[in-house]
Amino acid sequence: MPLPFLTADRAFDAASDDTALPFDDHDQWRRPYRPGPWRVVASALALLIASFMLLATLIIAVAGALPAAGVCLAAATLVVLVALRLLRVGTWVSRHGVRRVRFFRTTTVPWTRAASVRTVQQPVRWLGLPRTVQGQALVLHRQGEGEPLTLLTDHNADFLSRVEAFDRAADTVEAWTAEYTPVS
Repeated sequence: MPLPFLTADRAFDAASDDTALPFDDHDQWRRPYRPGPWRVVASALALLIASFMLLATLIIAVAGALPAAGVCLAAATLVVLVALRLLRVGTWVSRHGVRRVRFFRTTTVPWTRAASVRTVQQPVRWLGLPRTVQGQALVLHRQGEGEPLTLLTDHNADFLSRVEAFDRAADTVEAWTAEYTPVS
């Protein structure tokens, strides 16, 4: 079974210096980095809990309480969907634009509306929690809008304690921006 999120770093490592965008199909939405260990661990724990819930569903169904088994099955399905959504959260790029996928909301900005993408020093949220620390963020400034969109931070679940991975991902998103943003 192919796992495309595992090939992101290998594709960039294998690419030569003159190729900033190593993928052949630029129409497909891609995450230009691997999911971080915090995100993968949280999803794995959710899937582990879901497996116990499914085992409980089986035991309840064998015992003959089918309505309770249905409720348990629905709860396990919800936990699996939460784990899968956790793995989808992040920044995705394609020829069409840049997409910031959050847990409950997705924002897509076409390249024609992107004014600039740059790395800045600013207070960032630590693992998405309300606590902020000083760090780096990759922000997208949109044409005609004052509030920049934060695409990546070095303290989120993908890049905590992985400074090199954050730098590589930020450089990659900036390369996609340089490639597809129209020159004014």
